[in-house]
Amino acid sequence: MSSAGRTGAEGIRVAAPRAGDDGRPSRCRCAPRAPEPDGRTKRRRLDRWSRKIGKPRASWLVAATALCVCVPPGPSGLGSGVQVSVGDVASVLLVVVAGCWALLRRWRLAPVVLLAFGPLVAALTVSTICSQDVAASLPGYVRVVQIFVLVPLAVVVALRDRRDVAVVAGAVVVVGVAEAGYGVWQAVTRTGASFEGRNVRAVGTFGATDVMAMATVAGFAVFVVVAIILSRPGRARAVAFAALAVLAAGLLLSLSRGSWIAVGAGVLIMLVWFDLRVALRTALCVAAAAVVLVGGLGVGSESIASRTRSIAASVDDPDQSVNDRYSLWGTATAIWGDHPVTGVGVKNFPAFRDTYAPIQLSGASETDDPVNGYLRQPLLSPHNQYLLVLSEQGVLGLTGFLLLFALVLRGLWAGRAAKDMAWLAAVGFTGGLMINFGYSDLGGPTCVLTSIMLGLAAARALNWERVRPAASTAPAGKGTAGAPVTAP
Repeated sequence: MSSAGRTGAEGIRVAAPRAGDDGRPSRCRCAPRAPEPDGRTKRRRLDRWSRKIGKPRASWLVAATALCVCVPPGPSGLGSGVQVSVGDVASVLLVVVAGCWALLRRWRLAPVVLLAFGPLVAALTVSTICSQDVAASLPGYVRVVQIFVLVPLAVVVALRDRRDVAVVAGAVVVVGVAEAGYGVWQAVTRTGASFEGRNVRAVGTFGATDVMAMATVAGFAVFVVVAIILSRPGRARAVAFAALAVLAAGLLLSLSRGSWIAVGAGVLIMLVWFDLRVALRTALCVAAAAVVLVGGLGVGSESIASRTRSIAASVDDPDQSVNDRYSLWGTATAIWGDHPVTGVGVKNFPAFRDTYAPIQLSGASETDDPVNGYLRQPLLSPHNQYLLVLSEQGVLGLTGFLLLFALVLRGLWAGRAAKDMAWLAAVGFTGGLMINFGYSDLGGPTCVLTSIMLGLAAARALNWERVRPAASTAPAGKGTAGAPVTAP
């Protein structure tokens, strides 16, 4: 062999490739074939591919659970009992998988997480034991634990780094945009729920049996999208603005006054914390857009103007819907007055409603859409989450309920970061939800998405110091595992 050759790893002299007629080197046919990769080499290749594709994450299951919320509950969803949806089934799977994953990896939550959720469970248990009808309260006990404890804790466990937060936030945006887009199509084609004799109310896939569900889902997505706009420059911001346009149109055409107030207040809180000047400029732009769209172009002007006027008239000249709500608030307060400590038990408000309700309460609401037809739905709750907890669980239950949100707010205040997407979304959601609870309560298929968002807020407020920075967001050799980092 020529001196230009080289010595291989096995000590075999390998000739250098000869140049061909075209000047390019030709493969040496006498060179031995490379040995097949051993098991260790194969494993290294698999690890390299898994890093490129991404290892399985519990946050994917959280995202899948959020997407299941869009599945319509169907006609069987009506009634006074506990309603099981596809999202509920997916949430059970999420809780089981997250629990097993936490046990196998010995994942420990911050002590404040247990302090936030523990008293709520204890108070709920006591009120259920002291219930006026324990058998009726047991399904409600399971439901409350699922929505306010198990699913949020599963989300807290699943969010190990900022990439997990991005996965869950992306799923919420997809759900909101899909529902809002479908709602806009319903309003344009007049296939939505009935309002003043016309099927112009956007309700998404949920139908008229839950007229506020689409607005609730779109509102949660608005908080995430606004957080992205404020914290992420470049292409992500442009996409977020397009999504926000769809969400805003869906919210307006949902004609849900409560959602308008809650989402507007939550977004205002986010903007004020981010930059007061940005908040003022945004408020002026929104007011100008409303004048142009509704006043100038007449887009849904009749229905939207009617609902807007009814908000201002709720104090001195309320309509029948607002009158019923006031009557239900008085009913809940009267029930609590006779059962102040532990209440009457979860799911027992309907059984005591007629005993304490004033005579002017209509007792049912009317809905109509092309799918479900005309329906009369009984008013089974006071449409105020705080009064519902107070009447069914007493002061004991309300204390545990408020302690959870107080600790979440305290954690958000302590870890405030105005340019952090997760923090901004958590602040907007928590503020909007607590305001919305003043004139609404949880119910229907959106409960699971509410609990997912609550878990996202709890992870940011209570467990953030134990969340690792994503590999792509922290430079090698800098920072420590569990230390807060800037938004990706």
